[in-house]
Amino acid sequence: MALDFPNQSRSYDKAGHRVRFTGHDGMFEVMFFVRADALKYPEDGEANYLAAFDAARSRIYTAARKLYARGRKAMYVMTAADFA
Repeated sequence: MALDFPNQSRSYDKAGHRVRFTGHDGMFEVMFFVRADALKYPEDGEANYLAAFDAARSRIYTAARKLYARGRKAMYVMTAADFA
């Protein structure tokens, strides 16, 4: 099966300074985190990071699919290098 993102929810993980979202491969849930510094948003803050995620959602999902295709794991932490 292919990785899909039927649930559009995302949340900010303050302790990890990253945005969390999930993907699904059939019945398997796959956890993704995007580091806040990879979002390239000019101002700190949860609302700003979530807005930056929303603005780049399509690009983030494309990068997440590429990562997942390289090697299937239960969790991924995405960095700026994943969007290059």
